[in-house]
Amino acid sequence: MTNTPVNIGITVNGEDHQLSEPLTVAQLLEHLGLPSQGIAVAVDGAVFPRASWDTPVGKGWEIEILTAVQGG
Repeated sequence: MTNTPVNIGITVNGEDHQLSEPLTVAQLLEHLGLPSQGIAVAVDGAVFPRASWDTPVGKGWEIEILTAVQGG
């Protein structure tokens, strides 16, 4: 049996990305060089709770990563 690479197409903050291996949401953040604190994640327009960040990213997901900003 041959190990065939996966090809998972997703969109992150409006940019298309191709993942060659399955990643969880937390691993995706690390892969993109983003912090795990002070951010919120939305998938297909709905808030994706931090408790679910160990979920594998799904093909075709539209992900928005929002950074908390202080100010007034």
